[in-house]
Amino acid sequence: MIEPAVVPAISALVGTFVGGITSIATSWIGQQRLSKEQRAARDRCEREELYKAFIQEACKLYIDAVEHDTSEITKLVDVYATLNRIRVLSSPEVVEEAHRALQAILDLYSSENKTFSDIANLVHDGFIDPLRPFSEACHRDLQRYL
Repeated sequence: MIEPAVVPAISALVGTFVGGITSIATSWIGQQRLSKEQRAARDRCEREELYKAFIQEACKLYIDAVEHDTSEITKLVDVYATLNRIRVLSSPEVVEEAHRALQAILDLYSSENKTFSDIANLVHDGFIDPLRPFSEACHRDLQRYL
């Protein structure tokens, strides 16, 4: 049997122990949540930079394809490297749209060269942007991180 004088001391020790465990658990959960949010922000930033690089490289190729009917293979290296990085990090939808955009640009090389007035007419008549579906897929992909 526990003596009545000991009960308050045991209660105080149990209360201190429970309070300490609760404090530790709360800190641990908070730290886990913060780490998860930081990882998501880092992932989003990395994807944004990757998508930006692909768009810039693909736009340069697009303009080159409009002006020329052949391409130097070296011009394709950066965009294909970026496409492969996209394959590692992104959703299948983004990968597919990047591939389609690149294929459309490569197909354009086999078409007739355009003059400035041809390009102006294309823009006036409803310019077809081969990167738009890719950009929209990227937008949907990045929404997961908000």
